[in-house]
Amino acid sequence: MIAHVWPVTPTQRSAQSAGGSQALGYVVGLTTWFLVGGVFVAAKFGVDEMPPWNLCFWRLLIATLILMVPAWGSRQAGVAFVRKRGLEALVTGAVGLGLTQGLVYTALAHTSAINTGIIFSTAPIATLILAGILLREPVGPWQSVGSIIAFAGIVLIAVQGSLAVLLGLRLSIGDLLVFAAAVSFATYTVLLKLAKFDLARLPLLVVFLTGGAIATLPGAIIEIWHGDHSNLAFKGYVALAYAAIPGGAVMYLLYNWSVDILGASKAGALVYTQMIFTAFLAWLILGESIAWYHVVGAGLIVIGVLFIELRKARAAARTVVSGQNNRRR
Repeated sequence: MIAHVWPVTPTQRSAQSAGGSQALGYVVGLTTWFLVGGVFVAAKFGVDEMPPWNLCFWRLLIATLILMVPAWGSRQAGVAFVRKRGLEALVTGAVGLGLTQGLVYTALAHTSAINTGIIFSTAPIATLILAGILLREPVGPWQSVGSIIAFAGIVLIAVQGSLAVLLGLRLSIGDLLVFAAAVSFATYTVLLKLAKFDLARLPLLVVFLTGGAIATLPGAIIEIWHGDHSNLAFKGYVALAYAAIPGGAVMYLLYNWSVDILGASKAGALVYTQMIFTAFLAWLILGESIAWYHVVGAGLIVIGVLFIELRKARAAARTVVSGQNNRRR
């Protein structure tokens, strides 16, 4: 449901071979993140009827079954991959698409969709920190500054702009769960970097979704055992239908298409529009208010992440130039 669902693979095509213009790519990419924003709102809409781990399990299962159709042509490569590295991929999917989403949907019972959408956008910060610890990737001074700025944005939103709340440490359990989900997704991103799976994006996504569905099944069963589904009605089914189909299978396909047209970097950069779409849809559909601390906090997070991403992009460019110069020699 978030950025970087697929790792970059050598099978990416250029915009010309993908059969689309840059303008079309941005339209598709923005539509993708509009649908992602809708997932947060749909989950909040049905939170009183649809238990979070059931929403997660059924969303993943339905999306998996739908995406098996366009991925069917790659079934032989997929089967060979599962035999070779299936367990690794299933565990990776369990963390990134199972645990992460389960935490997000649980958080929505305790916090707003606006807070959820904004705070979850700090996943790149958590990824930077984890990559520095686990992969020993260097963290430069500007990246450190960016992390501090973005963290200030999280704190501002979590305490609702109130110094009294900050001093009293009366933080919402929902906001803390969203931050835990961002850390979980960062762990997934680092696992992708470590694993370097060699499989096309779509069949690999099907494997990840399967891993997520398997991981969330026990939670769904426990909820049913406790009777958490007893008041399941219209809102719960609407939330699931949206999250599984437009906000699930269709969204994943659109993201795949936008990557084919724009490339992974440009397509992934559009992720920050998700905050805007979530806030707008939450205001329009749920009647949630957009407070000053949402705007300022979101701005701080975007600034902080831009510090990090721009430094990473410059470092990557220097690496490419250095490699070209070495080849000329």
